[in-house]
Amino acid sequence: MASRLKQDLRDALGLGPCDALTVNEIACADPGCPDLETIVLVMREGEPTRGLRIRRTLEAVTPEDRAALVAEERQRREAGEP
Repeated sequence: MASRLKQDLRDALGLGPCDALTVNEIACADPGCPDLETIVLVMREGEPTRGLRIRRTLEAVTPEDRAALVAEERQRREAGEP
């Protein structure tokens, strides 16, 4: 499941061969958050690592969640945010 999401996100984010991406499911202690959430780290060469979260388990991630994550990454990158 993680490898499929990882490949989908690599393609959607246009990551190059020197860029890296991790996808992990971790415990979430925030109120209103499910017990587990999906964390994506985008590591582009020459840029700060950006952490993005999907407040769902890996199995529950939807195409809409992926699209929102890609849009968030693009906005943060254009704004120069870490």
